Formats: sequence, C-alpha cells, structure tokens
Amino acid sequence: MSASDLLLRAVEFDKSGRYMEAVNLYEEGAEGLATMAKNQTDSSKKKYLENKIKEYRDRACILKEQILKWSIRGEIKDKIHIIENSKGHSYKSLFGKYLNDVVKEILVEEPYLREYFQLTNLVMFCELAVSSCRNLKYINVRTVSVGGEQVEAFRQLKDSLKVARGINLNVEFSEHIHDRQIILSNGYIIKIGRGLNYFKKVEKFSLGVYDFDYRECRETNVDIFFCPENIR
Repeated sequence: MSASDLLLRAVEFDKSGRYMEAVNLYEEGAEGLATMAKNQTDSSKKKYLENKIKEYRDRACILKEQILKWSIRGEIKDKIHIIENSKGHSYKSLFGKYLNDVVKEILVEEPYLREYFQLTNLVMFCELAVSSCRNLKYINVRTVSVGGEQVEAFRQLKDSLKVARGINLNVEFSEHIHDRQIILSNGYIIKIGRGLNYFKKVEKFSLGVYDFDYRECRETNVDIFFCPENIR
C-alpha cells in the first residue's frame, strides 16, 4: 500500500474515531513520505512533503496523548487479587471474557519483554487474542528495547500473525515506559501489577508447561476498567 493510500485510510479512521488504528497508519504513511522527500530534488515539492510529514506526525502524537488519557480513566468493573502460589489464573481464566469479536485493536504496554519466558508469554497472549477476537486487525506493543533475541522474536511473531490472520503487529520502543496494561478497543482496560509475567516456572515435564491454569502465580493485583470513550 502506498504512502498516500495509508494516509487516506488514516484520515478515514481518525474521523470515524478508530484512533489507535489511525496512529499506526499516520506513522507508516509519514515514513513513506519521508522516503519520497529524501529523494525529491525539486525544493518546493520537498518542502511540501516535509510540511505534510510534520502535519501527520503531529496528529499521531495528539492521538497517542488521547489514548494515554483513556488508559487512566474508566469505571472499575473487576478487582482480582492473585495470591502467592495460587493456581487457575491463566490469561483466559483471568480476562478471556473481555476478549470478544468487538475487539479490533489491542494495545499491550509491557516494559519487560526481554527474556525468553517473557516473550513466550506475549506469544501466548496473542494466541488467546487471535482465537477470541475474530475481527482483530492490530496488536500494538509498547516496551523497552534491548535488541538481540527480542528483535528476532518480534519479527517472527509479526510474520506469524500476518500469515495466520492478516493481523498487523506494531512494536513501539520507549525507555520511559513503566506501567503495565492492556487496552482493548471494546472499551476495557486491564491493569496487572506484574504485567504478563506473573507466572512461576515449572519443570519441563510438569503440569503447567502448556496449560497455565496449572501454574503457580506470583502475588499481584488485577484491575479491570471499562471506559466508553475507548470503544472504537
């Protein structure tokens, strides 16, 4: 898809209130225009492109700030306290009922996606999202960049999601992210004290290797909010 097509769709989504999707399209389209501007020899056309790039990137920043405001608002729907060493708290058991066909986009803010088990926890969450949300189009991840295995893991997951269901994985790196939360485009916000990584390790031939309801958990709190403004 060309930069102009991406930006036309971004504007369309922006006007219809599908802000998280619009942010991704604005950024991808602006990146395409930046490549065009770099190769443009006509100074007036180059200046025009640079102005449009700034316009679209500024709009993406505004929408990101709005999404951040949504993440700290909302009516609390459920509070769950996971006791140390308790079981029965897989992602599906904990918040699977909020993942439904209304969800078209998911934002996962998780600073710790660097170790192998942390990355596989993300994959497990994506598997649940894909199987539960038949209209899912985007999974957006914000985390801290550490390079190495992390980069290859995101590449493989991105390719897998695209091939399996046409779902786009977008990863944004931030050195300042701290809070852990999952924002669903059906209005629900899931805040987990330990993020996705509240499970304890098990022996490789023990119950809990694949079915995480059998795994012992670390103590943490889960707060689930409903924010009508976040429905897109």
